[in-house]
Parts: sequence; structure tokens; C-alpha cells
Amino acid sequence: MTMQTLLLLTSALFCMGIYGLVTRRNAIALLLSAELMINAVTINLVAFARLAGGVTGQVFAVFTIALTVAEVVVGLAIVILLFRWRREIAIDSANELRH
Repeated sequence: MTMQTLLLLTSALFCMGIYGLVTRRNAIALLLSAELMINAVTINLVAFARLAGGVTGQVFAVFTIALTVAEVVVGLAIVILLFRWRREIAIDSANELRH
């Protein structure tokens, strides 16, 4: 794949993630949208590392994947607690949990 193709792919993934974050009210859909955005960044890191000829971007991509896994674990724990307390996973009901 050429660099232009990879950049088009990652920009499309990132835009889909932003659209999902703006329009969705479901907590799981928000997590999936954030994952799309993080995957776009990871593909960019690997693509630019390939262009530069080094492995630095690939090392950063591995760290990005590890951070993504941690984010998913924390996010799913919050969603499970929200569902246990409210029997729904809408983000609007999460504001009531503050007090």
C-alpha cells in the first residue's frame, strides 16, 4: 500500500470515530468509536515508521495497543457498573451517579 492510501484509510477511520463520539448516546458505542480513533493513530504510527525506515513507530504502536487494552478494561468496568445500577447503558443516566 502506498502512503497516500494509508493516510486516506486512517483519516476515514478517525472521522468515523469522531462521528460516533458525537452522535451516539450508548456507552459501548462510544468505546467502539474511541477504539476506531486509536486504531487510526496506530496505523499512522506504523505507516510513518515504514516510511522513515526505522522501528520507532512500531515500538510506539505496541505501547499504544497496550494502552488501548487498559482503556477497554476500565471502560467496560464502568459500563458494567452503570448497567448494574441503572439497568441501562445510556450516557445520560451516568450524570445522575455523581451525587
